[in-house]
Amino acid sequence: SLILTSFEELLAQHAVIVAFLTMLVGAGGNAGNQAAILVIRALALGDLDPRACGRYLFKECQMGLIIGLVLVTLGFLRVLLFDYSLLEAGAIALSLFIIVFFSVIIGAVLPLILQRLGLDPAHAGASIQVIMDLLGVFTTCLVCYHLLGSEPPSLPHAKHTHS
Repeated sequence: SLILTSFEELLAQHAVIVAFLTMLVGAGGNAGNQAAILVIRALALGDLDPRACGRYLFKECQMGLIIGLVLVTLGFLRVLLFDYSLLEAGAIALSLFIIVFFSVIIGAVLPLILQRLGLDPAHAGASIQVIMDLLGVFTTCLVCYHLLGSEPPSLPHAKHTHS
């Protein structure tokens, strides 16, 4: 709520942010949890050699890039379907990419850090959801502030209303 309060004026001017914020943070949490589950499984089965962590993390970065690009395309089109501007769709899509990409990385790294600290890597799942909710909201507000700050707000379906 502190993050949202800090960007209150931006949110009031650009309804697109509020309309798609749940989708954005949800995608981040889901992507991070999936990455964490794969790492936790590999650790439990002994399939993840500590010496191969660098290669594994590189693979996860590639996966984050691929998932991010697919979701960006779908997210961009989804925003356009609701009659928001190209710039607003681009801002939401860029936010989505950043959130998903970093969520996959955090999801892959956090269980390894927990294990290294002697803690149960399985605790990463709940932690990732909270971390990505906070980072997702902040990332979205920051990206939209920089991309939409000077653009006049748009109202969905405004061009279809008759006065």
